[in-house]
Amino acid sequence: MPMVKQPEQSYILWFTQRVGSTLMAQALEDTRVAGRPREWLNASSAVEVMKKHGAATARELRNQLWRVATTSNGVLGIKYGMVPKLHDDLIELMASVEPERTGRSYDAWKAFFPNCSHCLLTRRDKVRLAVSWWRAIKSEEWHRPNRSDTSVGMVESNPLGSLIEKYDFYAIQHLLDECSAREDAIHRQLDAWAIEPFTIVYEDLAAKFETTVRSVFEFLRVPHARAMTIPQPAFEALADEINDALYDRFLADRRRLG
Repeated sequence: MPMVKQPEQSYILWFTQRVGSTLMAQALEDTRVAGRPREWLNASSAVEVMKKHGAATARELRNQLWRVATTSNGVLGIKYGMVPKLHDDLIELMASVEPERTGRSYDAWKAFFPNCSHCLLTRRDKVRLAVSWWRAIKSEEWHRPNRSDTSVGMVESNPLGSLIEKYDFYAIQHLLDECSAREDAIHRQLDAWAIEPFTIVYEDLAAKFETTVRSVFEFLRVPHARAMTIPQPAFEALADEINDALYDRFLADRRRLG
């Protein structure tokens, strides 16, 4: 297998559910100068991550990530929804590549992702996040691409049915708790690594798409970021009056139930 050149820089888009991570990642990928930030480490276990990339060793996995996630200018990008148990297993796997110098978890991470910058996607309104997440689960519509060459490809649109009738206060509350727990876990890891991430807020991305994407390029110090043409969003918004109705009903029930 031919040698793989180490990326000159890398970055991580840390995310939980329904924070605009796919929208942002696609915008970065579309420029062709900011890596290909997909969910390269998304799987049920570290073993499955290895299988996903056809890698027999941690070094082969690293080489494959460097191949698929890096653009020709040497920028590597990855979109990473951290799951604590999988994360710990991945760190252990990464440390096995260069055990003599990867005794700390962040050293192991940097061996895979050199000169790494960190962005955290979040959402101010966590209740709307939970409602969006619940709707996606029930409708099985997670994205609505407006073209066929996105990272998720074209997806079939499923009839929504009566989501209002399926409303479940406790299921939405569970997702609200889960999204908070996942974001807290990301913060704990970044705090342990003494990293202050660049924060990308979903509401800002939705309202000021080009400005927000450009701010990420400037944070990453991609050359000529200010002059770069930002592509149009590759995904349509899913939220509508159904989300509003579910949101209002959940808030009313939460007040009623205390």
